[in-house]
Amino acid sequence: MLIGSYILYIRKFNSSSISSLFILNLSADKKLMIIRLIHSIIWMFFNLVIFYLFYAVIVNRIDVRVWICVGLIVLEGLVLLLFKRTCPVTLIARKYSDSTKDNFDIYLPNWLAKYNKIIYTSLFVLVLILILFRLKA
Repeated sequence: MLIGSYILYIRKFNSSSISSLFILNLSADKKLMIIRLIHSIIWMFFNLVIFYLFYAVIVNRIDVRVWICVGLIVLEGLVLLLFKRTCPVTLIARKYSDSTKDNFDIYLPNWLAKYNKIIYTSLFVLVLILILFRLKA
């Protein structure tokens, strides 16, 4: 009988129920804070990817890791294209804020959030040119 009630308890509180216990009961401000934190961590990850690409080009170590990094950046670009040049995390954050600031969904200065795509697309194009230069040499 005890096992039967335990199984019923598990069915009642499956993983989505457990996550909803923690996430759904938060205020909109707390949810936005969590989204901003996650978005900032993703942004830092892609910074590491870009800077690794520059490092690899400088030390002339064009290997499989470089192509994995290029693939990650291209994949990110495809996701942005799919979502009409808007990060999907921004769309989620929009549910919890009506702010018009460019950095409402990420812990970045407003000017950097505003020009983020232009800056990092330029850096990526530059590193691709440098990779091609290294491959030809």
